Amino acid sequence: MNQADWALALTVGIGLALRGCGLLLGGALRPDHPAIAWASAVSVATLAAFVTLAIAAPAGLLATVPWPARLAGLAAGGLAYGLLRRRLLPAMGAGLAALLLARLWTG
Repeated sequence: MNQADWALALTVGIGLALRGCGLLLGGALRPDHPAIAWASAVSVATLAAFVTLAIAAPAGLLATVPWPARLAGLAAGGLAYGLLRRRLLPAMGAGLAALLLARLWTG
């Protein structure tokens, strides 16, 4: 094995070990434990950062979608999330549909 293969194997091994530790720790703690609340807050903040980055400075294929279409998708997804009692999957579908419609409309 070359160095790149060893690095990949080591990365996968460490990632799996960390996941296992997280499962053990998460299973041992109460749902209202401060460590669980912290992990939840960090995951929500990370997701918010990725969404913000995708809207403000997209890369790849999303960069070809105009700014107004991206904002329309974000607005429709947020509105659907609020109206559909915080159900994520339908809100994502509404946001994607609005993004595609706005993309078709803006050319």
